[in-house]
Amino acid sequence: MVLIVVGRNFRCFVPGGTDWQQVGKTIVFLLSEFGLVGHNASVDSDAVYTFFMVLIQVWRCTTISNLMINEQIRDKEVRLIGSKGEQLGIMSAKEAMFKAQDAGLDLVKIAPMAKPPVCKIIDYGKYKYEMARKEKEARKKQKTIDVKEVRLSPNIEANDIKTKATAARKFITKGDKVKVTLRFRGREIAHMHASKHVLEDFAELLSDIAVVEKGMKVEGRSMTMFLAEKR
Repeated sequence: MVLIVVGRNFRCFVPGGTDWQQVGKTIVFLLSEFGLVGHNASVDSDAVYTFFMVLIQVWRCTTISNLMINEQIRDKEVRLIGSKGEQLGIMSAKEAMFKAQDAGLDLVKIAPMAKPPVCKIIDYGKYKYEMARKEKEARKKQKTIDVKEVRLSPNIEANDIKTKATAARKFITKGDKVKVTLRFRGREIAHMHASKHVLEDFAELLSDIAVVEKGMKVEGRSMTMFLAEKR
């Protein structure tokens, strides 16, 4: 009985004239197809109505981006902004909630730290859609920069280093960074610093489009540097 009364209090949240008896019959039919209820199960339209009203109320009272909404707002006083941006003054949260219900919209606390907190009457569905759209657009604009690696050896031939530079050029023109690794094997490590010119020559081949973002650094049996697109 309590649930039925609660459900009826939120009748304004669904389209008028909904045939709850028919909705219930449809649900019973679907459940019977899975063997969960019998085909001749009785339908209580009030129970079906209450079930949907409770679901709607739970859905509408969830938070939007950590903002409090509807019945979650329990402040003694709030400053209310209308759906068109008009200032409606300071009033109780309960009165603000009634105004939002009268407009068929939601009450959202947009400035919880203000004194008193600021609430606004907005369309929940539209707000949620706009937020999702803006986040999607922001993700599209975010450019992911990858770090590609090019490996060289101390005794690399001139033609080979040009080939490696061509590959690095493609990465850099796409906006990626390039980690150039000069690898030493066996006794080559004893002449590590004498081979620095290999990295210097490589950077020079790309100097028209790239700059050395991180200088040469020894990492174990390797010497590395990072190249990035010239701005």
